[in-house]
Parts: sequence; structure tokens; C-alpha cells
Amino acid sequence: MRIEIANSEMFTTIFEKITSSKINRPITGISNDSRKVKQGDLYIALEGENTDGHNFLTEASKKGANAALVNHKVKKVNLEQIIVSNPLDTIAMIANRWRRNFDIPIIAITGSNGKTSTKDLLAHVLIDEFKVLATKGNYNTLLGLCLTMFELRSFHEIAILELGASKSGEIEALCKIAEPTHGIITNIASAHLEGFGSLENIAREKGFLFKALENGIAFVNMADKYISQISILGEKITYGLTPECDFPADIYQEKDGTLTLILDTYEIPTNSHNFSFLKNCIPVSAISITLGIKWDRLAKKLQNFSPPLGRCFVNQKDNITIIDDTYNANLASSIASLEYLNAFSNDGRKIFVFGDMLELGQAAKEQHQDIGTKCSDLKIDIVFTIGEKTIHVHSKINDEIMNKHFKSKTDLIKSLKAIITTGDKILFKGSRGMKMEKIIEGVFET
Repeated sequence: MRIEIANSEMFTTIFEKITSSKINRPITGISNDSRKVKQGDLYIALEGENTDGHNFLTEASKKGANAALVNHKVKKVNLEQIIVSNPLDTIAMIANRWRRNFDIPIIAITGSNGKTSTKDLLAHVLIDEFKVLATKGNYNTLLGLCLTMFELRSFHEIAILELGASKSGEIEALCKIAEPTHGIITNIASAHLEGFGSLENIAREKGFLFKALENGIAFVNMADKYISQISILGEKITYGLTPECDFPADIYQEKDGTLTLILDTYEIPTNSHNFSFLKNCIPVSAISITLGIKWDRLAKKLQNFSPPLGRCFVNQKDNITIIDDTYNANLASSIASLEYLNAFSNDGRKIFVFGDMLELGQAAKEQHQDIGTKCSDLKIDIVFTIGEKTIHVHSKINDEIMNKHFKSKTDLIKSLKAIITTGDKILFKGSRGMKMEKIIEGVFET
């Protein structure tokens, strides 16, 4: 990870106050990866499970770093080293102090599914009305959040931050850095179940976002049984599928299969077949209207949004519909993707290419079997799987459905290329570690 520092003087002032150490040369960037260090950077030496950043101080120095934040001095390195007990904790304190210089809405988004999609959609809706800073790429970790904070500049009017967590305590730590003013928890599902142990523990962890909003606004998804029960200390704005909500919503499927969002008496045709996208539209609409976006502007922005690659991105090649949802997978998102595949209304075959859902712990077998049951319920025409866990999918698939498990991507690609034909609709889905996009590239030679 690496970012530029636009206000070197401000950074130096905060850095020296937090560390009680003087920096001899100005800092114009921050990186924890010695390969990405540029002239003038502060290199953060972090100790991980497999690597120790202190081993790369010489490389950082050769790349032009002006200083390094370390927990012990490394000898024979021609680089200024500021020694602290924990470099990550120190950069977090600096990031929080940096954040306090900006009196703007700080919107934090967490949840089991849809964090990035919701963040991207909200940024898309707000970008024409506000100067927006939004989390980029995979910067939803503690270090990533810190680096995002340092990108805040005087011209920004709103920040949209994605908060990720794979173990207990992370959301609370992220909120202490960001000090959000607005918050959304998209949903509670089985993502990272291995790290948390239960859905109740996931809800408790995500709920720290709402606890951090004692003086802010929590946007509460009343359709989620876990989120709806989280205690709210500050202002509460509700959305969901019941009329009691502040933003009551409904989703209507048109004759052509496209979906229309009905929100607080307003109808917004979306031209989308994706139920997950419509579900993301509801909190995005609630917070956008609350921030002053007009309904007609909101509708236009929802209608012209295009999802990025890997997130239900739809493409056509040789009259074959490719649904690229390869960014990640858990039970809830995989079922939603299957429903999206099933919503396409023409006569072509529906094909599901599925890789392992990772980090499910003891629930892995059962949840992969649930995917097989869903495939049968929806009468998916063909199911191809790959990985260690997806073998369990096939035990629940009806005999009428063509299904096969593969041990290698090469064999899967070869078999898929041999059977696909004009009119087919193919959904590719799997956890990030499965790299299912490689199968798309292999089949369609993109």
C-alpha cells in the first residue's frame, strides 16, 4: 500500500507531536511496501506472520525513503529510523489526529456483504454534488483506513469509508481512527464465519459502528433481524421493506425482468436484473436524500451506475452473457447471485461456475450444500465447480441438472468451452482466493 501526502508540513507537525521525535526531512508519501517506496516516503516497517518489514529497510532507503517508522533500530542502514513500540498503532494515532482537522461528514460502511458495492454506488450518487473521498481498492483494513485518512484534503466535503473485519475488535479500532458521523451496516451474514464463530458474534462486531455514532446518524436496515436489534445511541434513520421505516421500500419486477425500486412513494426504474444491486440502492438512497440529494438526481445516478469488474459485471461475447461476480463469495452473496442469474428472462441455458467459499470453518460443508439445494430449486441447467469445498454442492443437486466437479482450472475451462453456445448465461462466482476471473479469461481468452 502507498499514498501521497499533499500537506507535508501538516503531517510532520502531527507526526512529531505523536511520536515526540523530529523528522529531519519532509515526508511526501507513506508506504508499507518497500517495492512501492518513492522518493520522500515514510516507510512503515510492519511485522506480519510471514514477513518482517524491518528486513527491507535497506531497499526502502535505496528507493529514496526519507524515514522509517520501526519498533527497533536496524543497524547499518542509511535511513532515519523513528522507534516506537508499535508502528501500526502509531500511524493509527497520527491518522486519527489528521482526521480531526476536517469537519465534514464521514460516512462509514461495514457489513457482511455489499460493502464495496454500496460504497461505490454512494460515491457515484454524491460525486456531482460534493467533493468526495472514498476508500479505494482493498484499503478497508486498519492500515488502509489510515492511508485513506491521509488523503483527506481541504477541498473534500464528504468521505465514504469502507470498514472491513475478519476478527473481533477490528471495527472498534477502525471507528476510533475514523470517528464517523454517519454509518451503514449493510447486512449480517456468514462472511468470515471462521474468524467470528457465529452470526451473533459477527453482529456484535459490526455493531461497534453504531456504538461509535453517539453524536452521529445510524442508518438501520430493518429487514435484517440482527441489525434491527442493535441498540442505537445517536440519531436513527431506518430503511427496509415495511411501511414503518423512515424510508420504506419495495422492489417490483417488470415484465422484461428488470427491477423497479419503489422508495417512499417514488418509483425508480433501474434497468437492472440484480436484486443485490436494488438492495444496495435502498441505503444509498436513504443517506443521499438525508444529505440533500434531490429525488430526480438520485434516480438518474442509480440508473446510470455500472458495477466494476468482479461485482455482478455483465458482459456479452458472441451472444453469450457473462456475469462476472468473482470478487468474493459467501452463502448470502452466492444465493443472491444465483437469483440474479435466474432473473434473466430469455431462453438460453443458465450455467453456474462456482469456486470455494472460504473462511467458513465448520459451517463449510453445510453452506456449500445449501448452494446445491438453491441450484436445484432454481433449476439451473449446468453447474461446474472447482475447489476443495464445492464438492459438497453436488450432493444436493438434482439428477436432471448437468453437474461436474473439477480438480483443475485447465480441465474446467476446456469442458466449459466445449459446451457453451449462443444464448447461454454464465455466472462465475467464488471467494477472492479462488481467482475465478482466471476461468473467465481462459474460456473467453480475454
